Amino acid sequence: MSKSSDRKDKNTLTEDEAPTDFTVRTRKRKADVATFLQDPDEEVAKTEMTKKKQNESQPFSNYDVCAHPHMLIPTPEKDDELGSPNFSPFMHQSLASSRDSPLPVLGWANRDEVWKNMIIKEQAYVRDKLYLQRHPLLQPKMRVILLDWLMEVCEVYKLHRETFYLAQDFFDRFMATQKNIVKTLLQLIGISSLFIAAKLEEIYPPKLQQFAYVTDGACTEEEILSMELIIMKALNWNLSPLTVVSWLNIYMQVAYLNEICEMLLPQYPQEIFVQIAELLDLCVLDVGCLDYSYGALAASALYHFSSCELMQKVSGYQLWEIQDCVKWMVPFAVAIKEVGSSPLKHFRGVPLEDLHNIQMHINTFNLLDKVQEKQAALAKKRRSSPLPLGVLTPPQSIFFLRPKGELQS
Repeated sequence: MSKSSDRKDKNTLTEDEAPTDFTVRTRKRKADVATFLQDPDEEVAKTEMTKKKQNESQPFSNYDVCAHPHMLIPTPEKDDELGSPNFSPFMHQSLASSRDSPLPVLGWANRDEVWKNMIIKEQAYVRDKLYLQRHPLLQPKMRVILLDWLMEVCEVYKLHRETFYLAQDFFDRFMATQKNIVKTLLQLIGISSLFIAAKLEEIYPPKLQQFAYVTDGACTEEEILSMELIIMKALNWNLSPLTVVSWLNIYMQVAYLNEICEMLLPQYPQEIFVQIAELLDLCVLDVGCLDYSYGALAASALYHFSSCELMQKVSGYQLWEIQDCVKWMVPFAVAIKEVGSSPLKHFRGVPLEDLHNIQMHINTFNLLDKVQEKQAALAKKRRSSPLPLGVLTPPQSIFFLRPKGELQS
């Protein structure tokens, strides 16, 4: 009797322990993914609270992500740090937006709900302009060189603009979670960010060996795979921001909306889109762009190539809400205007209607030299005479954007 009783007790104990083991394994694999898939609402708060309780009750075991000791390896112990106010991906979810929806009536969804979700997502992905202070060995020019090189890689492999801007977002947000990164790791972090972005955005992304090849031996395939996992873990698997080029695409679609066509089918001229996108390409190289949201950057760029009325109509912003961003962007817009817009390039295998979406490499350093000259001239003017209260007058564009889609030289 005692043996059978002991056997029953063991069976009972095994059954009681089984759900606990299963829960721990599930949390390690799926908790972050579940947070990423859900909207930042009450369900996310409940999930985070459950994770916190589990973290307090369950000891973690360290595990190696890669065999290279010079890399920073995010482990489960970093969950508390990533969830702190400084790094929380849902820091601004409680902020209410006053932007009215510019979207037309949609046949496939409620336009107000779509707009609300877009605003919530923009507030959820937080960036930090001061993250370079966490890396005393790095300089802002190093970021410029890296992003310029990533643009060149995108053009060589015919990657989309969205892919480049995803990589730029991953890089900036990842660097904000780290400390004391050395410059020899920047290329590895950059190409790994582009590797992740290409797999998310491209239908036929380049192979892993192609990404390693463009680094000219600086990064191996194994290092890129290891850094890929490090970046995604550090970002808490939040990999779907609304990038600045996504906002520009939305604004342009609304500006050139045709009643006959659906919102999903772009009707705007490719040349104008490329011209505004080149201004944004130049702006994102400056670390000062991290001061402003992606939606505000796209709206400010549109303002410099159209009118205040059109910008307000398609973005939902009032001019006073983005006037700081508009003023900051003036030297960049003047530099682009002086050089002129690049012609639309043709790429083999890319459909004509998709040419404007391919990321092109611009003459970055000459343009940035002009930007610095304009910034110095504006600073000197501010010292000699006070600025007016209104927004600086934007430069005239090569093309003038009209609400109904006409082009004017």
